[in-house]
Amino acid sequence: MISMDFEGSARAASVASLQPFEEGVAEFYDSYLVPILFEPYASEMAIVAEKLKPGSVLEVAAGTGTLTRALRATLDPATEIVATDLSQAMIDVGAPSLTMLRTHWMHADAQNLPFASSMFDLVVCQFGVMFFPDKLRAYGEAKRVLRSGGRFLFSTWDSIEANDFARCVDECLGSLFPSDPPDFFRRLPYSYFDPDPIKAQLTSAGFDAVSCDRVASTSVAATAREVATAFCQGTPLKGEIERRAPEERMSEIVAQVAERVESRYGARPCGGMSALIVAGRAP
Repeated sequence: MISMDFEGSARAASVASLQPFEEGVAEFYDSYLVPILFEPYASEMAIVAEKLKPGSVLEVAAGTGTLTRALRATLDPATEIVATDLSQAMIDVGAPSLTMLRTHWMHADAQNLPFASSMFDLVVCQFGVMFFPDKLRAYGEAKRVLRSGGRFLFSTWDSIEANDFARCVDECLGSLFPSDPPDFFRRLPYSYFDPDPIKAQLTSAGFDAVSCDRVASTSVAATAREVATAFCQGTPLKGEIERRAPEERMSEIVAQVAERVESRYGARPCGGMSALIVAGRAP
């Protein structure tokens, strides 16, 4: 069992000023984006994690707990799980959905973890590393808190060209704002997909036995409107849209994006997704 003062550690966490997933966005994220994008990969990650038989797991950039819930359902009930995120809004949405024993939630910065060295068997992160300003520092922190032989496991999106819904939304918004297209997707979530530098960074941070595998999946939504809402209001893209158009235009923009998605992928949209699942071992 992990022995620590969770409340005291939360107070000690160093939190960066940028918290892109705030209240409102977090709720749309959890209701719309999670089922469309994140749940299929959470299942994949949980299967990989279960094979490692960890006794203790730290999740960084846990969001609203998509992977946390998959881990809790898959791992041994005795496994301790600590889920952390930089955004308190995300924790506030996710924590009430998972209150089982041996599952703890904390506000923490992946680049400055409030834990002693060698505390965990596994550190996991689903689609969060792209947002770390200093990835090497975050990877170094993951290695520091891992026991010898522990594993670091994370996922990152493949290129936007390999992810149908994201590419469609990006292209539609580019046509709506041709003089100043929103660049959030290409700048952050779909920017970190080249295996060679990813593996080089993990090796530089001190990990060995580094692997990086592309995993294809399928994204399904009940309606095109759900896809448009998920991306336009459940991500920081919302702020980029509102900076280019009055807030009252959001519903109109979502409708236009939904029309584009439906024209390309049908009334019950089904699109391809691609991500990389990366793993490294702490010597």
